[in-house]
Amino acid sequence: MRKRDHNVLTNAASLLICGLLAGVVVAAAAFPVAAMSGLAAKAGAETFEALPKELTVARAPQITKLLAADGKTVLATMYDENRKDVQLKDISPYMQKAIIAAEDHDFYKHNGVDINGVARAFVNNQASGASRQGASTLTMQYVRLAISYSATHPADVVAATEDTSGRKLREMSLALQVDKELSKDEILRRYLNIAAFGNSAYGIWAASQVYFNKPPSKLDIQESAMLAGMVKAPTAFDPTSKAGYPEAVGRRDYVIDNMVQIGAITQQEADAAKKIKLQVKGKRTPNGCTQTTTRSWGFFCDYLYRWWLQQETFGATSYDRERRLKSGGYTIVSTLDVQAQKGADKAVRNKLGESSKAARMVAAVEPGTGRVRAVAVNRNFKLDDPDDPQNKISSDPKKAKKKIRGNYPNTVNPLVTGGPGIAGYQAGSTFKIFTLVAALEKGFPLSYSINAQPVFKSDYPVEFNSPAACPGTSKYCPKNANASMAGPHTMWSGFGFSVNTFFIDLQQRVGAENVVKAAQKLGITFRSSSDAQLAANPHQWGAFSLGVSQTTPLELANAYATLAADGKYCEPIPVQEIRGPDGEKLDVANPRCEQRVSTEVARAAVDAARCPVGDRSSTSKCGTATAGNVHDIVDAPVAGKSGTTDSEKTSALVAMTKQYAVAGIMADPDWPQTNQKMGHDTPTGINPAVYQTLRDAMKGKERKNFTPPSGKIVLGDQRSIPGVKCESVETAKSRLKGAGFEPVVSSNKVPSECPAGTAAGTSPDGRTIKGGVVMIEVSSGKGTPEQGGTATPDRPGGPGGPGNGRPGRPGN
Repeated sequence: MRKRDHNVLTNAASLLICGLLAGVVVAAAAFPVAAMSGLAAKAGAETFEALPKELTVARAPQITKLLAADGKTVLATMYDENRKDVQLKDISPYMQKAIIAAEDHDFYKHNGVDINGVARAFVNNQASGASRQGASTLTMQYVRLAISYSATHPADVVAATEDTSGRKLREMSLALQVDKELSKDEILRRYLNIAAFGNSAYGIWAASQVYFNKPPSKLDIQESAMLAGMVKAPTAFDPTSKAGYPEAVGRRDYVIDNMVQIGAITQQEADAAKKIKLQVKGKRTPNGCTQTTTRSWGFFCDYLYRWWLQQETFGATSYDRERRLKSGGYTIVSTLDVQAQKGADKAVRNKLGESSKAARMVAAVEPGTGRVRAVAVNRNFKLDDPDDPQNKISSDPKKAKKKIRGNYPNTVNPLVTGGPGIAGYQAGSTFKIFTLVAALEKGFPLSYSINAQPVFKSDYPVEFNSPAACPGTSKYCPKNANASMAGPHTMWSGFGFSVNTFFIDLQQRVGAENVVKAAQKLGITFRSSSDAQLAANPHQWGAFSLGVSQTTPLELANAYATLAADGKYCEPIPVQEIRGPDGEKLDVANPRCEQRVSTEVARAAVDAARCPVGDRSSTSKCGTATAGNVHDIVDAPVAGKSGTTDSEKTSALVAMTKQYAVAGIMADPDWPQTNQKMGHDTPTGINPAVYQTLRDAMKGKERKNFTPPSGKIVLGDQRSIPGVKCESVETAKSRLKGAGFEPVVSSNKVPSECPAGTAAGTSPDGRTIKGGVVMIEVSSGKGTPEQGGTATPDRPGGPGGPGNGRPGRPGN
């Protein structure tokens, strides 16, 4: 709003000031010769025409507020200067009058420059022994601060505050301009929003919060007077310091007396206000991720901060982006789900405190959007105080010898989300999902069967005679976690029982390069240099399916979330809405998604992934479950996978519904070669941290079912199995092989009317997938089976075996 028209006297004053600024001789008549000497000389050198004609005003730095997904819960605040602009209607009338009483009695009367005040100041300052007076109006002070905040070079900031007549001339010139362009109320609002009040409080909003813990609209007379009195010298009048408190009280009372002089309050109100004992909070507004409103939310906040620094929308460099975050006055509605985050925080710390060497890390992602709903780890997000360290000596023996401290209980490293120095952790058999996806993409159906050997001699090279090699060879020979895992398996039972030899065989058939590509499509990034080199030459990476690559809980959760979203990959994102200081919405918070895997493949992969966690669909044929209690605990349709590395140096579990994918990894970040065993379904293991997080996140949520797969991706190309009953085993093998099946002879004998040693039948019988495994059952020659047909050996995890849901030892 433009200011009202000036009256005759005001216009005359403007002409007088302009004359002074131009060095016109008549201006000398307004002041004694001695008073004019310095100013007139400067004015003669820098004429009015040479001075700035317009004030360019940049927005002063504003505090950025981070909110949870509900748009209400404050997560953290970030700022270079603690300031938030408010409207004049939201500032107490007492505060408005107090600043005028303290700084500029004639604010509503003059033209931006107080002629009488200038004259008084010059006369006084030339008098011998007199204390110096200023003549700056509120408008001139605002101009000075605006120039500083709009400066693009440090020298401009210095020039804006230097004590010279040139600076005064420029302020006067620009003050006249501002007074013509803006209303008095607008100038007052801008000044109150830009002034410094000490203790990192800039502007009246921050000042009222820091000193009185209330909004500026609620300030009373004596509070307003104290704050108004501070702007002249915030350090000298600091009420939170021992030396400054009495000075602040004296300055407050001085301002109150001046409020009486300008008619803002009565003498009775002034006397009552001065009798009130000054009480201040002196509590600085929390700043940054180490000072989140809830102690355990720092790791999520840090993830958001690191994400922001990667977004080109906020600047060309990371420095520019950080400045925007800490001074842009944004309101950021994050993706943090308070319910899920609280559940995750509780779960990771349950039975395993912050001082444990083992870090129990969990991340939760929303399928279909990539929104990160929770990030938790049993650590404190804070810097360890070097003068009073709390962190224990590192668990790494080499570092321990040097007395180097570890990252527990305190750390600011991005343990869960990854970043500089954190490439991730091995996640074991959770990586078998990528082999399964690659196989499905290549046309292998879920019912595809392989006769998993106790030891599989692969074609992948390893170091000669190493522990991973077949004895006396340079070929990779993986084993299973226990002997019962061997035998024929489909993808359902092989995944549910986590059969190593099934999946390395499947990887070899599908092609390691396709398995690695599947992992990359689902978001695995191969952060370490050694992993990146192997990913570039996957034919050398025989153990990839067993999870020897490093990943993070966040990356792993998002990979599985892609499958839960029917193959739609979404970039993990920590924000769902960002608004600027004026309320405009930025589109940078929109989900960034694309279809990476076909819907049919994703649904089939999820169907197999229901087996390890004790769930099943109408199509699935699960066997033994490695984490079979998850379904009952979460009490919702669920899919996932457990994983363990050699010697149990890490343990992992993924569990997901249609709404949340939760991944947890347990490891020692200080010493990856730890001698500590990371447990699974034990009170201090990773499983409870994951399924309790998912259980709590799902409270009150709809139970949505996964869509089962259909068509050939389930059963494939079915062929009739030739009858071989009572034929010799060799003849049976030949006939089955000729029909396009892979015959396997059972080591167990079954009751049959056929002669002992001959084929009693097959399992399965009737029909099965082309190229699938068909087991030849051998007759014991001791009568017929009780139920007729052929019998299936008592072998856990076999094709079509019962889904007993019992937890077993996790696969490696």
